[in-house]
Amino acid sequence: MQTESQIPIASAATSGRFATGLALFYGTLFGLAGTHLPFFPVWLKAVGIDASWIGVITAIPSVTRFTILPFVTGLAERRQSLRGAMIVTAFVTALGFLVVGTQHQPLLVFLAYAVTACVWTPMLPMTDAYALKGVMRYGLNYGPLRLWGSAAFVVGALTCGLLVDVIAAQHLIWVIASVAVLGAIVSLGLQRLDHQGPAPAASHGASALMRDPGFLAIIVAAALIQGSHAAYYTFASITWQVAGLDGLTIAGLWVLGVLAEIVVFALSPRFTLSPAVLVVIGGLSAVARWLITAQEPSVAVLSVVQLAHGLTYGLTQVGTMGLLVRHVPVHVMARGQGYFAACSGVVSSSASILSGAIYARHGQGVYYVMAAMALSGAIVMWLARRRLADHPQSAASGG
Repeated sequence: MQTESQIPIASAATSGRFATGLALFYGTLFGLAGTHLPFFPVWLKAVGIDASWIGVITAIPSVTRFTILPFVTGLAERRQSLRGAMIVTAFVTALGFLVVGTQHQPLLVFLAYAVTACVWTPMLPMTDAYALKGVMRYGLNYGPLRLWGSAAFVVGALTCGLLVDVIAAQHLIWVIASVAVLGAIVSLGLQRLDHQGPAPAASHGASALMRDPGFLAIIVAAALIQGSHAAYYTFASITWQVAGLDGLTIAGLWVLGVLAEIVVFALSPRFTLSPAVLVVIGGLSAVARWLITAQEPSVAVLSVVQLAHGLTYGLTQVGTMGLLVRHVPVHVMARGQGYFAACSGVVSSSASILSGAIYARHGQGVYYVMAAMALSGAIVMWLARRRLADHPQSAASGG
């Protein structure tokens, strides 16, 4: 029986259906994040949960990323049913948010949200793995598929922001749950990719990944560069508000960053530099971005700096996915994404805790530490670039 990598390139129609289904699913996945990230804590407060419990509850997804997530992605791969796992987790996630919305006691919300997070957080690495499998099978480009997620994040955040002024805060959970339900419905339109029959040496390939210096360099470098955004994600709005910027200006600055990210994803098929060099450029751009941000720049300068998000996040993401598609065997792609997500979760959560302690004492000085993180990631990738160029895995042959 032919393996997934031996199946001939499909027709343009089949490729188009795959791309459309994936783009829609990316849209609902990030639309959920766009409604959840800014407004889930607002709902928690509105239903009477105190600040200490809010801190504990909102930390759950970060914990699941490096505990439960790798096991879920590994199970999906061993069962050779990545698409099926995406559908199941989408429906359970939707059900989970509906259950969370019915609870107002802190412990019950904690338990319901914990179960939901266990199936929700693996959805992104599984979707990225599914996307990269499709990239290899259909000859597509990752960036144009992924940009719909970024666009949906903006739409979700802005829509939920407008609804805050229309509906009571204690009903925001139903907006979040509605997007999750939409994602479950959209998941049914995902095209089949997983081949039937035993995957060649899947367990061996998975364990070999964690012994491969090239793969470790990829996930560590990317985690350091992406993790350097921790202070920005946590304290940017607070800092800008203290500086006297109004809500519309703050929202505009965030949108500028995401729009720049979308442009990078859209243009990525035209990039001619190697993926490793793209990651290095992303890391060095982050160094410059955080050093400038630490100087408390004016709004005009800050607007320009925000456009660098397309490089610091978008270009790093494009380069990382390009490296993974070249160096991770197709039959362990989901597990490779799981390991990457776990590494990123550890680095990001640690950076968030560290940045909180530093920000409390040194304010904007926290960005010097973020710049050092990004520089470390760029150095790791620069040192590994020759190894990655000389000894790529053969995704087509299973490594």
